[in-house]
Amino acid sequence: MPDRSPQDTTSSAAVAFRALATRGVRLALETATGVLIARTLQPEGRGVYAVITTAAYAAIVVGHLSLEKSQITLWSDRSRQQPLATNGLILGLVLGSLAALGALGLVAVNGSPGGFALWATALSVVPLGAATVNLNGILTLRSRMDVVNRWSLLTALVWCLPVVALAATGRLTIGGVIVCWAIAIALPFLLVVGGVRPASLRVDRALARRQLGLSGRYHVGWVALYLLVVVDVPLLGALDSPATVGVYTVAVTVMTLTRIPCETVAQVVLPQQAASEVEEAKHITARAFRLVFLLSFVLVAGLAVCAPWLIPLVYGRSFAGAVAPLLALAPGTVALMLIRPLEQHLVRLARPMTMTYVSIGALCANVLLNLVMIPRWGAVGAALTSTFTYSAMAAVELFRFTRATGVPLSALVPRVADVRVVLRPVMRNRESPKRESLRQTR
Repeated sequence: MPDRSPQDTTSSAAVAFRALATRGVRLALETATGVLIARTLQPEGRGVYAVITTAAYAAIVVGHLSLEKSQITLWSDRSRQQPLATNGLILGLVLGSLAALGALGLVAVNGSPGGFALWATALSVVPLGAATVNLNGILTLRSRMDVVNRWSLLTALVWCLPVVALAATGRLTIGGVIVCWAIAIALPFLLVVGGVRPASLRVDRALARRQLGLSGRYHVGWVALYLLVVVDVPLLGALDSPATVGVYTVAVTVMTLTRIPCETVAQVVLPQQAASEVEEAKHITARAFRLVFLLSFVLVAGLAVCAPWLIPLVYGRSFAGAVAPLLALAPGTVALMLIRPLEQHLVRLARPMTMTYVSIGALCANVLLNLVMIPRWGAVGAALTSTFTYSAMAAVELFRFTRATGVPLSALVPRVADVRVVLRPVMRNRESPKRESLRQTR
């Protein structure tokens, strides 16, 4: 089947460029916030903050029960679209509350760094975060990316400005950072609910049962995939020290910045992958894979070259140790970004258990390797472990995609046309002022 028309490609590229521009502004705000936190709290304080927020994010992942997977699968039936929005809201709040209570119980029994009050503050917004994930999925499927972008930018401002104010007055503490973080998680919920506007608050029970049955089969694998990305932080804290965690999370945070353009591409093409015929969707997926491959390679390579002087300059000399784990994590970051567009299409093929087995296998390998690598090489060992397991999982998912769709590997290699798609919005925006100036001159 031929690729989509040039008009469709241009439209998708324009949407992606607007989303990317918004994320760029948000990135600048979050980077400034992260630098202030790192410089004020230093490696040990940042390590405690990272452990608490990582655990809270994990509770959100557990609590939303991968309902977005069932939303993708069932979205083509228009009669279900509004009930899917209502179910996403209610089920997110209920399941998120259960996840938060479970996590809080573990903290009360086992104890964790930072104190119970900080953990309770972070976990209190887990239900809102879980519901927000579900409703953001609905907005994305509705192709309301501009609305999502505006709210994303506002949320970043709410997160950044209080931290800047506290730092400027010399009052920035771990507790203050956690409170600001909780507010930044809670605010999107209020905004997204207003954007989705559920027609009622009554759960469609039959649809909910089908969603839970379908999403439940994906969820174990999705939780395993999420833990694969974050499990190195608590393991590093248990096997090394909070200071090492603080240094390592700077490396992870900086490398995560390169994922934003690639995640934007995957988010923009999701409605096309979900609504198109399966035969067309596989070609959309292949094109998205090529774009993500191209973007990730260029961005990660550029950041790896700049990291040795950039990290000490921005974060301070106490974080210079983050350079080595960042370089070790670079190849794995490229591999990790390639998984998402493939995974979004494989959801359409309704093979949840295969995806679950792949994710669980990668997680088990990651934990076992970390237990060996961290005591020997610390943060670098954790980074090398992540690169190995991400690369292995990407190879498996790529094999599954080509085998299930019949798309040859050659169709997944970036082309000159893909470069043009990436550059077209940039060049158009650069040429517009020139054309306007020429018009005024005439």
